[in-house]
Amino acid sequence: MNRREFVAGLGGTAAWPVVGRAQQGGRVRRIGVLIALDETDPEGKARYSGFTQGLAELGYGGNLDVRWAADADRMRMSAKELVALQPDVMLAMGTTATAALQRETLTIPIVFAAIGDPVGDGFVAGLPRPGGNLTGFISTEASFGGKLLELLMEIAPGLKRVAAMFNPDSEPGGGAYYLTAFEAASRSLKVAPITAPIHSDAEIEAVITSLGREPGGGLVVMPDAFTISHRAPIILLAARSNVPAVYFISEFVRDGGLLSYGTDRVDIARRSASYVVRILRGEKPSDLPVQLPVKFQMAINLNTARALGLTVPQSILLTADEVIE
Repeated sequence: MNRREFVAGLGGTAAWPVVGRAQQGGRVRRIGVLIALDETDPEGKARYSGFTQGLAELGYGGNLDVRWAADADRMRMSAKELVALQPDVMLAMGTTATAALQRETLTIPIVFAAIGDPVGDGFVAGLPRPGGNLTGFISTEASFGGKLLELLMEIAPGLKRVAAMFNPDSEPGGGAYYLTAFEAASRSLKVAPITAPIHSDAEIEAVITSLGREPGGGLVVMPDAFTISHRAPIILLAARSNVPAVYFISEFVRDGGLLSYGTDRVDIARRSASYVVRILRGEKPSDLPVQLPVKFQMAINLNTARALGLTVPQSILLTADEVIE
């Protein structure tokens, strides 16, 4: 049962004309977009569609130069290409995309969308007054690591040990941003916390297989572009190893994962269009405060719950925005 519909995704790796022709002195304005996911990823396409919808709602557009980059080498190359085009403003979807663009320019305005810790990662001086050439919209706060563990324990109360999975190369603070709250929640819930940094499918398999060797193992997948791109093996291995897992976006649940809770990142992408337009109209990133998320989503896959032998509590069924049967 789907209670929420997402905007259909749009693709593209080159210039993409949008509603209207934003001009100043007869010059068509240029917007660069760097997305930290593969161009075939439904989640990435949905976010990009949200951004273009936001531009259309504002009646504003121009030429969009779009790059998709799910790995580090392509990210660096794509960031260099976009900066070389000298766009009027750039949108960075994801922490790694933001970092790549920041390394290439200190002058072109950058709006980031769906990142975790812009202060800790050195993107801005502060949330109210970012300073520099970056500002934007964050997707999660540090307490989120604890919230995910609490939800997992609600649906699987018999867990004895839970691993927090993340890629330190793309996670805020190398993983530390969410781990403090995760470890505090584990002490409160009396489960053993496991820190599980991963960089490859082989390491993903090693973590999940280890959790499944004995009953009572659970998995928290932290917000991370890497885990989004590698969600297929994570979901498959969790099912094979009989490991209950909680995720941070509903795309995992649609693909067979158990439970997800997190911000509506399509909405964040749509909202980010407002800052892009304000900058094109002459405002400075340093004067635009970093925005917090406003919409959250929960999804549950009842088929997966049954396969794991779990009974979904009414508290989750009544709260979920999307229930897959």
